[in-house]
Amino acid sequence: MNDKQKMVIAISSRALFDLEESHRVFEKEGVEAYCRYQLERENEILKPGTAFPLVQKLLRLNELGEARERVEVILLSRNSADTSLRVFNSIQEHNLPITRAAFTNGSSPFKYVEPFGADVFLSTDPEDVASTLGAGFAAATMLPSNTKNSAANKGKLSIAFDGDAVVFSDEAELVYQQKGLVEFAKHEVRAAKKPLPGGPFRNMLSALHRIQSEFPPGESPIRTAIITARSAPAHERVIRTLRAWDIRIDEAVFLGGLPKGEFLRTFGADIFFDDQQGHCDSARQHVPTGHVPHGVKNSK
Repeated sequence: MNDKQKMVIAISSRALFDLEESHRVFEKEGVEAYCRYQLERENEILKPGTAFPLVQKLLRLNELGEARERVEVILLSRNSADTSLRVFNSIQEHNLPITRAAFTNGSSPFKYVEPFGADVFLSTDPEDVASTLGAGFAAATMLPSNTKNSAANKGKLSIAFDGDAVVFSDEAELVYQQKGLVEFAKHEVRAAKKPLPGGPFRNMLSALHRIQSEFPPGESPIRTAIITARSAPAHERVIRTLRAWDIRIDEAVFLGGLPKGEFLRTFGADIFFDDQQGHCDSARQHVPTGHVPHGVKNSK
């Protein structure tokens, strides 16, 4: 049973490490060639992947203040037990305190998200992510990102979320898609004092808030932001919803449809989560980005 006072992050081996070369071997030559490739390079240390800096910052939270396990990172991988040694050798070489893992030998590892009590699953496999979201758990597809241009804060962990269909449900987004911007604004004004239902990332935001609450105001090692395409007057419902949930957000940016990339660079996001591919394409030019294929914009 997961201790809910800690945040549990499940991550795939390809999100944590750069496994693109070996993945190309798998796609071109098949499973047996991939296994040989990994076994022959068992002692070659893997380079960091897209989510590696995020994982480092998350795990450092355990060392701050009164040191305790605030965050646990669990590896969920399609590798076999035999080919897993290269991954674990790399984890040890990079000094990452990751001890729990599931290796599923080609089958989807998303089924272990629930028993491990994970608050979110970060993967490079869109199918695994979609399956996890479909089962009612937070997940995001890590996209190739131009992280070299990121202005991420060196010390603080900075995490940014889109609002509708990510932190909140897609209830309001559905009105916008069906009836347009004018009716959406009217709907949100009428419902301003009615909290939005939670979306897939509500629990992750709550877990971050619990960790923030351990530290005096102004001294928290975490900064959170909602960066949304909403604008006034639709902003009020967002603020009142977070207030009703008793969740503190450090920054809220209401863009009214402007591209999000530059704003995320300015915030210094270590990762940004959004349900819309267009917003993700803008964001990933500046910061690590996770696509959340959830809600009306992603329904087929």
